[in-house]
Amino acid sequence: MADGYKDKIIAFYRRTRRMPSYSEIMSMLGFKSKNAVFKLVGRLIEEGVLGKDSRGRLIPNALAGEVPLLGVVEAGFPTIAEEQALDTMSIDEYLMEGSDRTYLLEVKGDSMIEAGIREGDLVLAEKGKEARDGDIVIAEVDGGWTMKYLRTKGGRAWLEPANRKYRPIYPENGMTIAAVVKGVVRKY
Repeated sequence: MADGYKDKIIAFYRRTRRMPSYSEIMSMLGFKSKNAVFKLVGRLIEEGVLGKDSRGRLIPNALAGEVPLLGVVEAGFPTIAEEQALDTMSIDEYLMEGSDRTYLLEVKGDSMIEAGIREGDLVLAEKGKEARDGDIVIAEVDGGWTMKYLRTKGGRAWLEPANRKYRPIYPENGMTIAAVVKGVVRKY
């Protein structure tokens, strides 16, 4: 019975790109009380399907499910390959260490094109992760936001684009690293 409820919550999430409120779950599932919703949500949290962020809001944990990991594909010279079910992998677990610290941003512009990040891509960024030299970061610099490589030398930090058409950004009034980019998502 809980699987049918879970499927409706997943369908809502995929359709709206947000988790339903307790009231919406109550209405969607035909429950008579929020207490029934609370118990269902508790069970789904125990199963690892749902979680809660640092503010206590519902977040999807395992809504995407797992995808079979079949092997390796050669990106150089063609080789003989056999399909072999190695394991399964949760995309969420692969990309996110802390789901309550992770968010997506849509890329605008071409300053990171040589890093393989194109306009329209989504980048997965993690707040609170310590940025190191060479990381791609989301930063506020001199009052504006950007995504670039973090470069440091001799106690000085600056941002470097991955496009030869652009120059490095040396902060004049300050720079704050908000997040480190952990992955790129692109649909074809």
